[in-house]
Amino acid sequence: MEKSAVEVPFCKSDDTAERLPAIMNHLPTVNDSRQVANSSTLQENAQSFSSQHRNRRKELASRCDILDVPSVEKDTTTMELIKSFAAGSLSASFSSVLLQPLDLVKTRLQLRNSEGTRAFAKKRGLFKYMTYIAETESIRGLWRGTAAAIVRSVPGVGLYFSTLHSLKISTGIEKPSPTEALVLGFVSRCIAGAVLLPATVIKTRFESGLYPYRSLSHAARSIYVTEGIRGLYSGLLPTLARDAPYAGLYLLFYTHFKSVTYANFIPPDSEFRDFANFACGVTAGLSASLVTQPADVLKTRMQSDPSKFPNVSCAMIDIYRNEGLQAYFNGLIPRLLRRTLMSALAWTFYERLSQHLIESKSSPL
Repeated sequence: MEKSAVEVPFCKSDDTAERLPAIMNHLPTVNDSRQVANSSTLQENAQSFSSQHRNRRKELASRCDILDVPSVEKDTTTMELIKSFAAGSLSASFSSVLLQPLDLVKTRLQLRNSEGTRAFAKKRGLFKYMTYIAETESIRGLWRGTAAAIVRSVPGVGLYFSTLHSLKISTGIEKPSPTEALVLGFVSRCIAGAVLLPATVIKTRFESGLYPYRSLSHAARSIYVTEGIRGLYSGLLPTLARDAPYAGLYLLFYTHFKSVTYANFIPPDSEFRDFANFACGVTAGLSASLVTQPADVLKTRMQSDPSKFPNVSCAMIDIYRNEGLQAYFNGLIPRLLRRTLMSALAWTFYERLSQHLIESKSSPL
């Protein structure tokens, strides 16, 4: 019996035949498959390299101890401190030379029974006494001790501003409150005043006219030979009692006056901003100088004659018994003029630099 062939009919659909070329176009070719494989391999290699690179950077950072503080930020902070020091030093050098005659008159007026006090009592006027000095000691006599003032003020003001800037960075206080301003100014000035006290002692002795010093180096050697290292640090407590509260109060008043001025009178971005800062500085300087004037008299007496005034209590009692309460305000006018103008100039210059630093940070590189 013969087997019959089974025919399987070919089912052909016109619709399928028409769509077949479009379907074939979407199917991956051999080349496409190779490209996909290569792309996947490249991505895996890149991820592996990136992971290794990150691990290597972390390892190096942990060795160098710079994981939390990038080197760029360290460089920026260092540059800001250098600029703060430079701003304070430049303003101090200018104001020290300009205002030295006022400091000379103030020092001599605070020395009881000195030639300066007697001459001033006869002349009855600040500018008349300055004229008297110019006539008896020449014009150069008004600038006696300028070198000592520069040696003290230039690094002193620079150190104060750089220390203040460093404290603001370390504490994260960008806009201090009145209390924070008082503390920041107080601490910064304590550090700067203690470091540069020997220069202050040499300057006070040289300006007094009571010692036959030929030069600043001669004054420094004489003090060290006759009194030792202790002589160069005489009057430390009254100096800090004068400078630290002054700096703290000045920064407190200055911050307060600035906030009031910019809130009620002119906007912070006004073209008169520098003038407003200077006016606030003058007002703050007057206020702080009045409060710290007695400490300035004690400082001058102790540094000019440490054998007679070995400590603060002896100086206070002697001045009050022999001269009365008004003696604590000897030399107030020249000190008000010099200290106020010097602080206002320094802070106006410092504010301008700080604004420049802020603008340079916000501007694109």
